Amino acid sequence: MPCNTATPAPLGTASALPSEDAPRIYVACLAAYNNGCLHGRWIEATTPDDIMGQVRAMLAASPLPGAEEWAIHDYEGFEGASLSEYASFETVCDLAEFITEHGHLGAKVHRHFGDDLEQARAAFDDYAGEYRSIADFAEELTRECGTEIPASLQYYIDWDAMGRDMELNGDIFTVETGFDQIHIFWSR
Repeated sequence: MPCNTATPAPLGTASALPSEDAPRIYVACLAAYNNGCLHGRWIEATTPDDIMGQVRAMLAASPLPGAEEWAIHDYEGFEGASLSEYASFETVCDLAEFITEHGHLGAKVHRHFGDDLEQARAAFDDYAGEYRSIADFAEELTRECGTEIPASLQYYIDWDAMGRDMELNGDIFTVETGFDQIHIFWSR
């Protein structure tokens, strides 16, 4: 029985020419896996029906006849968001679409909400923007609200403390994606 068989996707399917960064999953045949063989296929997370069709084709090509069970053994292109071994293909595709739209920031927001995709989606309705620091956000917000600050007092205002207080009070939450890249979201 041949082991370590990663079956290629049939020509004309979404996985025939995968994009480099597209979210995809590696689905393995559990019958083969439990018998010491690695048999599976990398599948782009496009639609649940497409994924299921490719899983059926992979199982049909299994080195063990009658293989029916599968599991997600690996994934990539999800920017650090996590998937369970038995996530539904609807969940996989919904998360892939979200990550494709929001990238690394989306994955971090998804993690912030304990992998709750609906809350992560809703958070982007309350996105305030990207800032170098929370102090920059506090200063911009104060000035946009029309508050006149006399020039003689400008240097006495602690913008860091104002921003920190907004975060500690639960008015906002922040996600850092890099040096001087703070994304601010209003809390609900």
